[in-house]
Amino acid sequence: MQTINNVLIVARRNKKTVINNIRLERYAAEGRSVAHFNEGKTIFVEGAVPGDIADILVLKQKKSYAEGKVLQITEYSKDRVTPFCKHFGICGGCKWQMLPYEKQLLYKQQQVADQLSRIGHVVLPELEPIIGSEAQTFYRNKLEFTFSTRQYLSQEELTKAEGEPIAQKPVLGFHAPGLFDKIVDIETCYLQPEPTNTIKNLLRRMALEHQLEFYDHRTKEGWLRNVIIRVATTGEVMVNLIVHHDAEALKFILDALLKAVPDITSLHYTINPKLNDTIYDLPVTTYFGKGFIEERLEQFRFKISPKSFFQTNSRQAEKLYQVVRSFAGLSGQEVVYDLYCGTGSIGIFLSGGAKKIIGIETVADAVEDARENAAWNGLTHCQFFAGDVSKIATDEFFQEHGYPDVIITDPPRAGMHEKLITQLLEIRAPKVVYVSCNPATQARDLQLLDSVYRVSRLQPVDMFPHTHHIENVALLERRSEL
Repeated sequence: MQTINNVLIVARRNKKTVINNIRLERYAAEGRSVAHFNEGKTIFVEGAVPGDIADILVLKQKKSYAEGKVLQITEYSKDRVTPFCKHFGICGGCKWQMLPYEKQLLYKQQQVADQLSRIGHVVLPELEPIIGSEAQTFYRNKLEFTFSTRQYLSQEELTKAEGEPIAQKPVLGFHAPGLFDKIVDIETCYLQPEPTNTIKNLLRRMALEHQLEFYDHRTKEGWLRNVIIRVATTGEVMVNLIVHHDAEALKFILDALLKAVPDITSLHYTINPKLNDTIYDLPVTTYFGKGFIEERLEQFRFKISPKSFFQTNSRQAEKLYQVVRSFAGLSGQEVVYDLYCGTGSIGIFLSGGAKKIIGIETVADAVEDARENAAWNGLTHCQFFAGDVSKIATDEFFQEHGYPDVIITDPPRAGMHEKLITQLLEIRAPKVVYVSCNPATQARDLQLLDSVYRVSRLQPVDMFPHTHHIENVALLERRSEL
């Protein structure tokens, strides 16, 4: 297929299909752009923004759609802005820095609307305007950086070498997208406030100066593995240094860190000899401080320990929970069930308007944190239970703790389990407030719940500026005819 004057040309290069000079029209899910070719066939494209004209390599051909990636952009969208981070396009985070924030919010709003209508196929109310984040940089309260002997090098860096071998240097940063063993060396990260960059760069410098071993993710050898840094809005700072084994250098590096960064209020270390980086099954040793930091949402206090689960954008979490509280419409007489409750943050945030809060969560450690957080806030009407919802929420359980007037559900990206959907249809609580980090699976679940519940309100909330991720809160009300 070939036309002239900047119009579509489809060619074959090395047995691969390339679409030349195609205009990207809009955004779809997961940060991909959409275009049309071959008399209207849709192609989902990575690496472009709406308004770009680009050459696209087709990676996958299906009957009704295709998938591809950008080979080169021949004309940039007028909406593009200059990214503020030198690591943009390499580290894999903050993929939307080339878009002004108001455009990001527009596309996220469209994404929620498109997915709910296209997948859900239920009657929906008008989508309320997305709640944006006042802070578009330095908004996270937790980051994890990885030590490695293997540095990720961009194609530009490899090209400059002109065939000469490039010596690998020890680095500290983020995993390169899709690569388990290559780390992008991060100098300044704009995701989390200071002293995060100070701590990260100091650790790298000390390790290099004293020739401390960085971990090799291929050979599984080395000493320094990861560092997790948390910075609360209260100003408290937690650092957890993860190493492969105990060594004399551990005390040296921890003492040096405390001396150089007096803002650290809680310092820990973890010995991880395993093949993977997860630490949730490992003991964490407190080296300095009280062993935790405190975060606040409105007047509520939350204890954050080294392995605690907590929303990574505290200020936006506050806004998200305010939406949940508004949708729940509590009068002080309701029994509220908080499913997938994690460390109990939503239930505790809603506790002032509820007669009783019942939280259920599969992760036992998170439930212990939830109980402790409730005690921290002096809440005696909040109870938390560990286990599978479908096994816990029996008729006997309801008779003991009360039937729910409002159910809050905040599932992982995969959405709610089919058994839980069936259970909600049987329980028929008057209200369900569904918090989702994936509008596609939320849309699927809304369709499954449609026989009992109508969707009465929808509110998107942006938790992660410069990414394609979006949260959406739906209020489901039991149909009056039931």
